[in-house]
Amino acid sequence: MSVSPLFDLPGSDADRRRVDEALVRSVRTPDAYLTEIASHLLLAGGKRLRPMFSVVAAQVAGGPTTEASVQGGIACELVHLGSLYHDDVMDESTQRRSVETVNAKWGNLQAILAGDFLLARASEIAASLGTEVAALLARTIGRLCEGQIEELRHTYNIARPVESYLSSIGGKTASLYSTSARIGGLVSGFTPVVVDALTEFGDAYGMVFQIVDDLLDISSTDAELGKPTGHDMVEGVYTYPVLHTLASGGVPARELADLLGKPLSSIEKDKALSIVRTNGGVEAAIGLAETYVVKAEQACDRLPNSAASVALRRASGALLDSVRR
Repeated sequence: MSVSPLFDLPGSDADRRRVDEALVRSVRTPDAYLTEIASHLLLAGGKRLRPMFSVVAAQVAGGPTTEASVQGGIACELVHLGSLYHDDVMDESTQRRSVETVNAKWGNLQAILAGDFLLARASEIAASLGTEVAALLARTIGRLCEGQIEELRHTYNIARPVESYLSSIGGKTASLYSTSARIGGLVSGFTPVVVDALTEFGDAYGMVFQIVDDLLDISSTDAELGKPTGHDMVEGVYTYPVLHTLASGGVPARELADLLGKPLSSIEKDKALSIVRTNGGVEAAIGLAETYVVKAEQACDRLPNSAASVALRRASGALLDSVRR
């Protein structure tokens, strides 16, 4: 994905370093073994978009980066990392961020417990920011679980409703972006109008983010993606480009339906990808993402006029541009 306009703001490099340093401190424990496991994916890199949402959201009135916004962002990033530890166990993944997954290197039990530890640390940090932030983060963790369950219950279901897809990505992805932006507003003492606008922006951006991520799994080459494309279809997760193609009718839809509903061989995967790529699935997903770009921009129209607000307004469109051909 392209570099976000959030990283073009003056001081963004320093903010990201500040976030990285605080993240490392947040998972340090007296137990060196646990510290190593808990910091494994953290040290492997990552864009840090979620903590930067909190940091930049706190700047929309023109103020400086605050420690509370950094800590709020760290709480959200730890939730994200904890969910990745658990996801990799469920998916039996062996690599993430170009390194071995925790489950591949240390085992499933260690990965699950380390993921739980990251969620616990996130909750502890959120509690230090007040009861409203703590309750918000707890609800968000619940929404992540609900979104993931919604996805799992429709595994290999070629009749999966689009509403199920939207509900799933709203929970497992958009909710955490929404919470990151909302926390930035809450800890800055902004008015309810501004806090709600930040929340709506984060939610819409998160929807764009996941749709773009799903598009990349369909439209990229293995080299561009850095991993095999079509992974979602192989795992029985049918995202919007696939659902649109299945619903479009005609021979391509029937051919795709005949392939799906079960694990795919390499040849079957390539054929399924070709059908989705050439029968409007990619273009339809871009169109869906555009509706959320508009929602994100409209939410930003209610923010104070500042460089941070401008960067937020540009962020979702820039993200979608990364998959436009």
